[in-house]
Amino acid sequence: MPPPLDQPGIDRLLAEARARIGDRITPAELAGEAAAGALVVDTRSHRQREEDGPLPGAVVIERNVLEWRLDPSSPHRLAEMDDPARRVVVVCDEGYASTLAAATLRDLGVDATDLEGGFQAWRNHRRRTASDT
Repeated sequence: MPPPLDQPGIDRLLAEARARIGDRITPAELAGEAAAGALVVDTRSHRQREEDGPLPGAVVIERNVLEWRLDPSSPHRLAEMDDPARRVVVVCDEGYASTLAAATLRDLGVDATDLEGGFQAWRNHRRRTASDT
């Protein structure tokens, strides 16, 4: 069902993007996606990475060049994107910008999704699971 037309612009855009993506990844699923061969891409700003630390195993790609680095047909793509069928999981700080980025990558034919709640949700999940052990 499409979002209501009276919904604010960005909220509507996010809802439409999330509906197109469909299968967003939870923090608990991220390690499994990476183990299965997905390319995990951290699009957080330099400042956010400095403050909160790295996302282990992720490739850092600034948001302003994301499409050029991940489009399998781009001459500027990463070597990791030589396989056009490779799954990509985009991660931002809180799971908003990554949704829009993943939807754009899908428009380019990339099997892209994003991490629900972004890095912050992943970090909180990691803390909860570490305290359970």
